[in-house]
Amino acid sequence: MSGSPVGRTVLVTGGSGFVAAHLVRQLLERGHRVRTTVRSTANAAKTRPLRALRDSHPGRLDLFEADLLVDGSFDEAMKGCSVVFHVASPFLMPEKIKDGRRDVVEPALRGTHNVLGGIDRTETVERLVLTSTVGAIFGDYADVLEMDDRTLSEKYFNTTSTVDDNPYHYAKTVAERAAWDAAAAQDRWDMVSVNPGLILGPSLTPASDSGSLFLLDELFKGYFFYGAPDFSFTTADVRDVAAAHIAAAERPGAHGRYIVAAQEMTSFHRMSAILRAHHPGNLRLPRTALPHWPVRLLGPAFGLSQAYIRNHLGIRFRVDNRRSVEELGLTYRPIEETLLDHYRAWRELRRGRAG
Repeated sequence: MSGSPVGRTVLVTGGSGFVAAHLVRQLLERGHRVRTTVRSTANAAKTRPLRALRDSHPGRLDLFEADLLVDGSFDEAMKGCSVVFHVASPFLMPEKIKDGRRDVVEPALRGTHNVLGGIDRTETVERLVLTSTVGAIFGDYADVLEMDDRTLSEKYFNTTSTVDDNPYHYAKTVAERAAWDAAAAQDRWDMVSVNPGLILGPSLTPASDSGSLFLLDELFKGYFFYGAPDFSFTTADVRDVAAAHIAAAERPGAHGRYIVAAQEMTSFHRMSAILRAHHPGNLRLPRTALPHWPVRLLGPAFGLSQAYIRNHLGIRFRVDNRRSVEELGLTYRPIEETLLDHYRAWRELRRGRAG
């Protein structure tokens, strides 16, 4: 890239999403002119936070309507942009997916192809920053145990997920591979991918469908009050994920894939312990860790297959996030700060809905 793009015009796809809204805000705070797309500008709940940002940064944020599934949909928004952040992608919890190919894979792949088509038609674009996921690196936790030093690393691609088994990870994998293929087929623009773990933290957009928000929703509502099952997660603060995208765009030497996740995984039980230390009166949060046997026995009744349980329960691994620290300059927030901010935002949202 020719120098730092600070102050130039950039596009963020899917601006009303969990990560994208934070990205838009940080870009504006750094002096960029930002364009962002939403499926419908008439959706007041989803666009309200973006309109507020537009009001507080006069003349520097423009909203466009665009549909991932419509070819040419992003061309107007992309005009004159030097960087495209492709953030928009469906993320549904497994129980919400009725048809993996129709609900997840097709939108992710077609959406990526449509954005890539727009970039090829827009000569001002110099870099694509793609929001991928650690799920494009592994399918199940058990896969990571086969990696060097049992450590999650950018050099691997997910080869075990399919359209029927973990369609979200499969969709993100094929979409990221398609983008790398397109980048390699030309030499006008380059690409960087950001591969975050489970993204937590305060949401700016109350209408978000993010699966990560849904997962903690279940913890906060007391679904696990009887005991926390021994599942752990690679975690990333949404504000750190947004900062990683910006560094990936602004640093000319940024290249390849960047895992954005803490080195240590965090279990449901640890999350609960952190929250209970600050909210001791909350009886919905589990106080004990659940042994493995009831999870194996009862898991299928809660939609967990025996294969999923076998490949995730009790499994922990290290995360190699050195590239994000050394090349992007990231300083990771402590998980305590992330969780407490997430919980506070969740409670405020619930109070707002009740009111």
